[in-house]
Amino acid sequence: MSFCRQASVISHQDQPPESRRLMPHDQSEPCASREGTQFSGREKVKQRKLKWVTLVFALGAIMMLGACKKKPAPPPPPPPPPPAAPTASLTANPNTIDKGQSTTLTWETTNATDTSIDTVGAVQPSGSQSISPAQSTTYTLTAKGPGGTQTATARVTVNAPPPPPPQANATEEELFSQNVKDVYFDYDKSDIRTDQQTSVQSDLQFFSQHSSVSFTVEGHCDERGSTEYNLALGDSRANAVRNALVQGGVTADHVKTISYGKEKPFCSESNEACWQQNRRGHFVYGK
Repeated sequence: MSFCRQASVISHQDQPPESRRLMPHDQSEPCASREGTQFSGREKVKQRKLKWVTLVFALGAIMMLGACKKKPAPPPPPPPPPPAAPTASLTANPNTIDKGQSTTLTWETTNATDTSIDTVGAVQPSGSQSISPAQSTTYTLTAKGPGGTQTATARVTVNAPPPPPPQANATEEELFSQNVKDVYFDYDKSDIRTDQQTSVQSDLQFFSQHSSVSFTVEGHCDERGSTEYNLALGDSRANAVRNALVQGGVTADHVKTISYGKEKPFCSESNEACWQQNRRGHFVYGK
């Protein structure tokens, strides 16, 4: 029997008989109604608990699913850094030299597997070398490696040798001595030989370019014959040369003649080679 129903009985028993007779039999219904209300509250509590339990299980399931989900793959490792680029330096000491002197090339490279210098060839990655360029040159160092190519240059200036000092202008007398040729004669002759015409023509050319020059033609002979005879022969030879020059255009007033015969020989030996040198018309610059 329910608590409510028990309470009703007790209530009826405690009342006097008159009161029990007057109380309607259906007064127990309100208690039954309260009992239903209490049952409905308990059901609601159970439903709330069930909802919370369901929610907890759902959250747990979600968490378990999240924990079981496959982890993403880690990112790939970064690519390796590129190879270092080569470096190169080149110097020349001294960088200015005179022709025939030497200089020293000094170079240094890094990260290079192939090193060369133009006009020198393949070289070690670092080093030095003495060179003697004949002319001004720009040297190029090339360093090649996995990281690329690098170049460096050094210029060596070669000074040209100084020009020889200019010669002082020769005086007219020096030019006369350098260009005017004597005229030679045969033994005991005073006429100009055919092979001496070239000398006469060369003399004429010089005198035409130096028309103001005055000079003397000396007549000479070898040692054979008398003094008087050779003086006369020497005079004939000097005049033969003078006449050829005057006919060629030389001013007659600029040409003098004199005979020394055999008194002033150019060669003192007694043989034909020496005598031949003494038979001449000799030119002397007029001072």
